[in-house]
Amino acid sequence: MWQKTKNLYHLGIAIFSNIWLNFPSRKLTIVGVTGTDGKTTTTSLIYHILNSAGFNASMVTSVGAMIGGKNYDVGFHVTTPSSFAVQKFIKKAIGAGSKYLVLETTSHALDQYRVFGIKYEIGVLTNVTHEHLDYHKTYENYVKTKAKLLEMSKMAIANKDDESYDLLELKSKSLNSKLVSYGMGKNADVNPVNFPFKTNMIGEFNKYNVLAAISACQALGVPAKDIRKGILTFEPPKGREDIIYKKNFTVMIDFAHTPNAIDQILKAVRPAVKGRIIHVFGSAGARDVTKRPLMGKMSSKYADVIILTSEDPRKEPVEKIMEEIESGITKKVKVLKISDRKKAIREAIMMAKKGDFVVMTGKSHEKSMNYGQGEVEWDEYKVAKDALKALEL
Repeated sequence: MWQKTKNLYHLGIAIFSNIWLNFPSRKLTIVGVTGTDGKTTTTSLIYHILNSAGFNASMVTSVGAMIGGKNYDVGFHVTTPSSFAVQKFIKKAIGAGSKYLVLETTSHALDQYRVFGIKYEIGVLTNVTHEHLDYHKTYENYVKTKAKLLEMSKMAIANKDDESYDLLELKSKSLNSKLVSYGMGKNADVNPVNFPFKTNMIGEFNKYNVLAAISACQALGVPAKDIRKGILTFEPPKGREDIIYKKNFTVMIDFAHTPNAIDQILKAVRPAVKGRIIHVFGSAGARDVTKRPLMGKMSSKYADVIILTSEDPRKEPVEKIMEEIESGITKKVKVLKISDRKKAIREAIMMAKKGDFVVMTGKSHEKSMNYGQGEVEWDEYKVAKDALKALEL
């Protein structure tokens, strides 16, 4: 009941911001990207392809807003900004001469009407995996909320290989008539057979992100040769499969913070690792607790050493969160529990030997940590690099 009341408040703000700023989304083409995993990479890839092909585009992601080539901060732990902030970004994009805006759109933003009134030309759904069930309660409700973006868009693009596809009520004329599917199989409208491509990004999950971007860019009229060129020249956003050190051993920072994302990134790197995978991660406090054992399970499928630590515990005891993650570990692996994330990262780097692969997931680009007393400054990159310097590497 309280959430519904808050949502009505957000709706009121969204209506006001649309009117106050004169419905800016009607003046350019907007592509919305939603999904549990891959939103930021897919949004950034569509943006990159458009600009490299000569289409003037801007974007808003969890890493930041890129408007007319200028970077803007979107705040702490924010994916889709408030309705007023979103409308202001859209207006800035118009002022910067952009004809296209690619907007990362969360299920929370959809449910809370933060994107109400935005005229989406294309809606893209990457996938729906285990996340945010504290908010949405069931997987079906989560899919239904994500599907709102597809329903409000002129064209809908969805991953045919994802579990969510069968729940999108594709028999509904309103969605089925405008749906374009992508996937690895020939039964998908866009697939690697009818649109072959090369990418420098690792992992099968990124092939799906590429196919989603291809589908959107084709719909916008970008020539195939320009799409392929954009894919090859694309560099992932900060904190996505980001290798910061590669000598005797390797150190990577990645944003993976769901069971599926952990599974995908570790599965992608495992074949190339000659030594051990040392995985440092935690789980956010006061958020979906049901995913924690699954995160432990996915990590233990590939990691040789697991170091559990803090990841925005908020007011939850870190020890409790770590125990819940540990309860899902199914294989006999070495597990360390170090609540101080800085010490956990230092320990991981100090224990790394030749051929080992250290990966820290969950924080990546985020600039703050929440221990229950508000946001405090955090820089995953600086912590890791300081630990490497301490070894005089």
